[in-house]
Amino acid sequence: MDSAVLSCLQNSHSIGFAISSIAFHLHRHHEVQEPYSRARKNPFFDGLLRAEDGTPSPPFDLQASLGSRNISRTMSDIGSTHTRNAHDSLTDIGNNPFLQPFERSKIDKTASFAFTDVQSLFSFDPNEPIEANEKPPTVNGLTSPTSAKSFKVNRRKENLSTVSLPQSAASFYNGDSPEFEIVASCPSINKLNSFLKATKDEVNAGVPGRFLHVVMAQDVPDVGSIASTITYAFYLNEARKDDQICTVPVINMKRLDIRSQAELKWLLDSCQIDQSSLIFVDEIDLSYYDLFGSLKVVLLNGNKLPAKQEAMKQAVVEIFNCKEGESVYPWVKTVTIAEDSSCCTLVAEKFALISPEILAGQGFSRLLLAAILLDSANLCSPHCSLKDNYMATLLIHGAGRFGCNGLYQLLRYKMYDVSDLKVADILRKDFKKWTRVGKPDSAGSRMMASQIGMSSIGAPIAQLLDHEDTSVREIKYFQHMEKIRLLMIVSGYYDSKKNFKREILVSAESVELMKNLLFFFNASASQLPLKAIHQPGLGEEMQAFEIDTVTSRKTIERLLEEFGGTSKG
Repeated sequence: MDSAVLSCLQNSHSIGFAISSIAFHLHRHHEVQEPYSRARKNPFFDGLLRAEDGTPSPPFDLQASLGSRNISRTMSDIGSTHTRNAHDSLTDIGNNPFLQPFERSKIDKTASFAFTDVQSLFSFDPNEPIEANEKPPTVNGLTSPTSAKSFKVNRRKENLSTVSLPQSAASFYNGDSPEFEIVASCPSINKLNSFLKATKDEVNAGVPGRFLHVVMAQDVPDVGSIASTITYAFYLNEARKDDQICTVPVINMKRLDIRSQAELKWLLDSCQIDQSSLIFVDEIDLSYYDLFGSLKVVLLNGNKLPAKQEAMKQAVVEIFNCKEGESVYPWVKTVTIAEDSSCCTLVAEKFALISPEILAGQGFSRLLLAAILLDSANLCSPHCSLKDNYMATLLIHGAGRFGCNGLYQLLRYKMYDVSDLKVADILRKDFKKWTRVGKPDSAGSRMMASQIGMSSIGAPIAQLLDHEDTSVREIKYFQHMEKIRLLMIVSGYYDSKKNFKREILVSAESVELMKNLLFFFNASASQLPLKAIHQPGLGEEMQAFEIDTVTSRKTIERLLEEFGGTSKG
């Protein structure tokens, strides 16, 4: 036999013998070693396991709590009951389920798992949140101020069992909607809240002796606009340390309107952002600062200010995340092109360059990640860029227990969930109005102007009217508060047979105005064929109709503009 081959065989035999010997001695050592007992040192778990009288609770006996119930175990839970020698342990590696590919197709996604309700075993009052502090680690005698955390157990406010969430380990053990949740403090959010409070205090004091550097997006009340406004203002404050400038995020919507944005309100609460420290556009007089020349504006997600704020265009000093090729104000020197990425993707990239530790906080990363997922349709939009995918992976910690898909589904569910909203909030969720120029008054000296409004909802008109006992009165009250003479509620939904339905509810200020509108609709029957829907209790000034053909909201909007001659205002 060749000497080289013989040498290899001898070496392999020696190596195999050495591995077997080591495994045998390890096995013998394990038999004589005392059993390992794990103790949790975290004070948070001490609080959970402490009885009402302050004494430690007895250890939880899982088998006694399960009783005689049968629970099917996975292969990873089943161990060998017989002692095998070291040689068998080594030769059976190929049969180890941990080292074989996991076959997902064998798991029934609809299967339900019966586990003990561990949450009911804790001896604490769920109405009183448990709080515990984790001491920050020390390195060379120095304490890290950003590592200190506090924990709190809260009872969940919402039921998530109706949300179509993907399968996850968390739902496997705790269900889709656990009764309690553990909330950990986020140092990044604490720092952000301190910034927001300081800026609001500065604005309340009138920003004495400093320029007001306002960061503001377009007047679109979506998650992306609000998240980018808050985080980019925070970035500018961290990156540009200038005592002459007071950087302030201004949310370009009314504070009252946030009640109709359930997904936005849930996200801010989930990220532990102090909403009382936020400044909305109806809470600050920007024209006052512009008049005295102390206003500087950073515009997000667009190349120009909205029409109602166009008078402040000379104050724009930076445009962030505008599309390539769009014309911008010629005096603006600092312009950031969008590159088909979400605005929050660009913000996260900037934080990653100067303060990556801020992105490590779950609350802060969730705020950015939620905006990226919604802007990119869960990273599936044709306009989703590679940078969006990279940043979503970087911010994965913010997704929490259900992952990116679960966070996206939860946000989408909140967008269309109106169960907790008042009728006025439902109508305000997607609302616009126009100025209608009518005939001259009796003196003939001036034109009469009135308002026409349109609200879009995703539910049948009958469901809206049944939402509250006083729905009809609430609709009239909303119409009065918005100072509109004619309100049209446009409904679009799918029925039980998956057929798209379009309905409208018209509320007029007077019977005469309703007659004029119906006469106009009859003349436009080819474009808007209507069929009356009988709804009791509406009265003569409010009527409901079903549209026989599939009609877009743009068509209805155009007909409203034609009614009496209208112009957008």
